[in-house]
Parts: sequence; C-alpha cells; structure tokens
Amino acid sequence: MLSPEQKDLVKATVPVLKENGVALTDYFYKRMLGNNPQLKETFNMGHQRSGAQAKALAGAVLAYAENIDDPSVLAPVVELICHKHVSLNIQAPDYDIVGENLLHSISEVLNISMEDDLIAAWGAAYKQLADLFIATEKAIYDEHEKTKGSWLGWRNFVVSRKVKENDEITSFYLIPQNKQSLPQYKPGQYITVRVTVPELGIKQPRQYSLSDSPSGEYLRISVKREDAHVENQDPGYVSSTLHNHINEGDVIEVSAPTGNFFLINPEKNNVLISAGIGLTPMIAMLNQLITENTDPNQKASFWDKIKAPFTHHNAHKNQISFIHAARNPEVHAMRKEVKALSQHHDHLNVFVAYEQIADNSKISREDYQQLGRLDLTKVPVNLLPKDADYYLCGPIPFMQHQNQTLLALGIPQDQIHSEAFGTGGVAL
Repeated sequence: MLSPEQKDLVKATVPVLKENGVALTDYFYKRMLGNNPQLKETFNMGHQRSGAQAKALAGAVLAYAENIDDPSVLAPVVELICHKHVSLNIQAPDYDIVGENLLHSISEVLNISMEDDLIAAWGAAYKQLADLFIATEKAIYDEHEKTKGSWLGWRNFVVSRKVKENDEITSFYLIPQNKQSLPQYKPGQYITVRVTVPELGIKQPRQYSLSDSPSGEYLRISVKREDAHVENQDPGYVSSTLHNHINEGDVIEVSAPTGNFFLINPEKNNVLISAGIGLTPMIAMLNQLITENTDPNQKASFWDKIKAPFTHHNAHKNQISFIHAARNPEVHAMRKEVKALSQHHDHLNVFVAYEQIADNSKISREDYQQLGRLDLTKVPVNLLPKDADYYLCGPIPFMQHQNQTLLALGIPQDQIHSEAFGTGGVAL
C-alpha cells in the first residue's frame, strides 16, 4: 500500500514526466530488451522502431502518476491493455522484469540513487499497478479457459485461403492445424498473429481484428499492406511478411480472440462508422447482425447466406447503418460484400464517402453518397437514430472528429464505442 508521502513523491514527478516521459520510456525499452532479448518476440519491434510504443507507455505512466490517489478512474484503459497483454500471452513473472528495468531506468535517467525515496515510492506504485494488471488478466485467462473452443497462449493455424480484396488489403482464412473447435467470439474482437519476420530473424506479433462473424470453421483477418508510402516511413514488419511471404498452406501462430470492443446488443438499432481498414471489425459486427438468427452450425458460405431468406430478422426491423469513409474506390475493401447485403436486407442502410474519385474511375454514382471527407452532419438523419449504439473504428483523428460530431448531434457518450486500429483502442 502506498503511503501518503509516497503518493506525494509520485505526483511530484508529473512535471518531469510531461517534459521527459518519452525519453524515459524509450530508454526503458532499450534497457529491458537489451537485457532480455527474448522479449523482442513479445513486443512489436515496428512500434519500437517508430517510437509509438515509447510514446504510448509515457502517456500511460503520466496518467497513472496524475491519478495515483484514485487509479480506479483508469479502469477502462487498464481493461483494454490487459486484453492486449493476454493476446500476447504475457504472464505474471513478466511484470517483475518490467518493474526492475523501469525502476533502474528512472534511477539512471534522472541520475538518482536506487536507494532514493523516489525509487521506493515508484516501486510501491508499480507493485500496486502490476497487481491490478495481473488480477485483471487472470480473470480474462480464466474466461478463455472456460470458453468452449478457446485456448491459452499460442496455437498453430493453417492459412487455408489468401484472398486479395484490393491492391492494399488481403484476407487470410485461418483454420486450426489440430482440427479442434473454434470459440464463438464476440464480433469486433481481435486475435494476435505471430510470424517469423525475415528482416529481423525473429518472431513478431501483431493484433488484427477478426473481419467476419463466428463461423465455427475459420478465423478471418483482413490485413492492410503497410508499405513505405511516404519518405522515411518503414513498411510494417508483420503485414509485409503476411503479404509477401505467407502463402496458402503455411502455418502461423495465433492467440485466442479477445478484446473489449465488440457488438453489445444486436436487438437494437446499431450504427457502424469506419474509415479505411477500420472497417474490419465492422464487417464482423454487420455479418453477426445479419445472420444472428440463423443456425450457428450452418455450413453455408457467405454468399449462400446472402441469398438465403432472412424473414425472421427482417421482420423485427432493427436498423443497421453502415457508414464508411475511404480515400478512393480502389482502396475500398469488401465493397461488393456490403452492397450485396444491403440489396437483400432492407433494414441495412449503407452510406459511403470517398475523399477522391479519379476521372477514369468505373465507380457508379449510386455506389457512394458523399465526396470528400466524411461529414456526419450531412448524413440522412434516419441513419443516425438517437436510440442506437454507435461504433467507431479508424485512425485516431477520424475517430475523435466523429465522436465530437455525434455528441453535437445529441448522441450520448455512453452510446458511443470506439476502437483505433493498430492500437487496440483509444480514449476519446
């Protein structure tokens, strides 16, 4: 338990963390990975390379120091991070390694003795936080153990199909190598895949949202190729490996579906708002909303399901609004899939915004409703019902803007749920 004096010492470091937090966490990661190279297969080295991981940790440490009197206010963020840790198979002993290196980093960066009262205060603070994380993660691990078809740690999956959706995005259909069953996960959740990256010579993990509702037969992820589109931008290690080196029949490691961003209530109106590759969890939610009243053991293909009569679901008419923003039609993945669904289900309304359309584009005017960046104030009001749950997924600036617009339109914050792709979530 932290003493009042220790809490004061932790809070006194807030100005230092605001000014030097990223430098501290960058030093910490280099120290820890240097002393424990085996952890390089747990931490995303692409995020290390870009500095994103150091920046994220600096923000988390600062938030903890600022709320040391009442860490419970950070519970939603803690839950989000714990799901990510479980997807990486992080275990309780790993926290000892992190704690030791964090305290030594504070000592070395701030040039203070390990016997200083500040180190003791941060040691107590870290133990308090680590105990919270370990307990939360244990509950998630226990849930996986009790879930039929789920598993702990890594499981080998075979790439049964590799389907190119467009020039940027490819879908991977994954089936268990051991032929055992799959869990009925919650649409919107993600898995972690781990592959050997040729450039690094080590395995690397990456989270990807599942882009289809549970079928019992496969897990599907739809991966955007992260190429160096701009100067000095490095390609994504895992996405490049999946696109360039992983073929049908290859085996990759996968962790069980997890995450706290998922479809909450299919029995009400739902609005799904996405941008770019952020549509992947929305496709999973959409397919679940469309097929929720069919037999979960049904073996029909997606296209067979589209053609099948869904009179029971259409009868209750809970509205689905699928609102998507893309740079242009050429990078709009799964457009035909969503269009086919909308043509067979009159309670599904689709609204598409393209930032640009080339003069020679073959896209039909009926296939999009807005030119330019998505502006929800110009979306028909019947697509934005006041009683709906709203789901946002895409780049952080996109999500922040749409969240603020929805609030201005009178949608309560507790009806807005968000997920930032590539990060596992974002506080808006």
